Amino acid sequence: MSFLKFKRDFQKYGLEKARSYELILHWLNNRLTRSQFLLLSGILVGCTAGMAGVLLKTLVHNIHYFITHKVHFEDQILFYIVFPFLGIVLTTSIVLTLFKGQDRKGIGAILYEIAQNSSVVSSVKMYSQIIQSAITVGLGGSAGLESPIAVTGSAIGSNYAQTYRLTYKERTLLLAAGATAGIASAFNAPIAGIMFAFEILLTGVVFTDFIPLVVAAVCGSLLSRILLQEDILFRFYTREPFNYKNLPYYLILGIVTGLYARYFVVISQKVEHFIKGLQLSRLRKAMFGGAVLSLLCVLFPPLFGEGYDTVKAFTNGDIHLIIENSFFKYFKIEEWTTIIFLILVCLLKAFATSFTIFSGGNGGNFAPSLFAGGTVGYLFAIICQHLGFNDVPVTNLVLVGMAGTMSGVLYAPLTAIFLIAESSFGYDLFIPLMIVSIIAYLIAKWFSPISPELKFLADQGKIFTHRHDKNLLFSLHTEDFIDKYSQTIYEDAPIEELFEFVKNGNKNIFAIIDNTKKLKGILTLDDIRPYLFTDYSSISIIQIMKNPPALIYPENKPLEILQIFDETMAWNLPVVNSNNEFIGFISKSSILTGYRELLKEYSD
Repeated sequence: MSFLKFKRDFQKYGLEKARSYELILHWLNNRLTRSQFLLLSGILVGCTAGMAGVLLKTLVHNIHYFITHKVHFEDQILFYIVFPFLGIVLTTSIVLTLFKGQDRKGIGAILYEIAQNSSVVSSVKMYSQIIQSAITVGLGGSAGLESPIAVTGSAIGSNYAQTYRLTYKERTLLLAAGATAGIASAFNAPIAGIMFAFEILLTGVVFTDFIPLVVAAVCGSLLSRILLQEDILFRFYTREPFNYKNLPYYLILGIVTGLYARYFVVISQKVEHFIKGLQLSRLRKAMFGGAVLSLLCVLFPPLFGEGYDTVKAFTNGDIHLIIENSFFKYFKIEEWTTIIFLILVCLLKAFATSFTIFSGGNGGNFAPSLFAGGTVGYLFAIICQHLGFNDVPVTNLVLVGMAGTMSGVLYAPLTAIFLIAESSFGYDLFIPLMIVSIIAYLIAKWFSPISPELKFLADQGKIFTHRHDKNLLFSLHTEDFIDKYSQTIYEDAPIEELFEFVKNGNKNIFAIIDNTKKLKGILTLDDIRPYLFTDYSSISIIQIMKNPPALIYPENKPLEILQIFDETMAWNLPVVNSNNEFIGFISKSSILTGYRELLKEYSD
């Protein structure tokens, strides 16, 4: 079909309001093979998500530059007091006024949409995350931009797939491609972006069409390299060659970063629980969290913003510049001063990040885990030097410390390994990166088998963490399978009325209810059949009805209901509300049919 003919027939495709470029893409979707159109889609989604990442990084960098450039610490104190507080309060106000209080954020938001919403992401998230995180992090929030960039990219990919009526499988693939491009543009690390998609977003999903992920990552990374200035990029050039004699350092650092990652996760959970328990409005919680964050930034300026400049200072040996920009400059700078300063920064970073995110700001744990890991690595290195060890690979310990902590916090060792390797051109550091990341990851898994993001969703019954087919089952909704037209009969009705239902109806199961519509029992055709050809004048419905094997409630998830069906060996069960009022019957076959249809959509 020529494009002109397609355009003339656009009403046939429901594209009355489509823009010209959308018409072209719809036409290409009809002309190209599935693989060819997915490749084109990967490029378009990758470029768009990459541009979003570049825009956000540039915006925040310029805000930071405006606030802190060539300003002495004494003058910065006012900035540290005002701006972090203002960032969280402004973000919360915008969420409440412009986005109607909808502030689902972080990697968990993407996992929720994949598992619970058939990979359909609201179009609002294509720009809401950029606005919120730019304000939060740009004004000093102690969080990262990578998670908001990933959510933005996933929304771009999902909405692109919805526009061109792609299947669930293709929608999920392009959602992941958008997130991949966002991460690749944030770090100029395409392989790390791909690892992020496979390791975190697509756990348990097997894709034969992974080319769109690759091209999206390449597009995002290229745009980042072309458009971003060198000082914005996450880049580390100074490092020492790998020496196998330094393996003991890396083994110990793996344990240290694993334990620190667990500390970081526990503090985050406790702060989240504390803030949720406050009997305050959302705006007042934002004011409280902003005040705590401002205080921490005044006392320890490295907690301001993402903190990548501080980590670069570690690798360049400029720790004295960091201390001179804090109250610690009024102490005589000695080794113990530096060690105490870094210990406090490590311990308080978890609090600063948690108060930023959970009190109302928008950001993620990517940058905080990298910052904290670099600080832990540098602290470990100078302690070793202080103990008299020679030739300590300081820069390498900073780099692998970043990978170790990120691995333990996000449960993503491969993403951490490739991210640091690509960002430092340190491919010869693969061995220490693998050692530290895997040790930290195993320690984190020993404390908790699944990551905090997944655990939160799993505890809510919104995602299953082992098999993707059960995640598909979680995307089904119980109310869709309840037969609202089930036949009911009152318990005091004459038996003849029941037999009339059997004669004229098309149901094989009946609910027995009282005058208040509360369920009293059930009857099936098998229960009624023995009385059809006998004298039933002396029989009542109450005499022959039976109790159901189990009751189903609307809040039960499809997976739970299937387990109940298996335990009771039943095929139909009644659904009642909390007052035992009958709602309808639900059948095992209807749930299985719904699951098969969804699986077919995913497999096509």
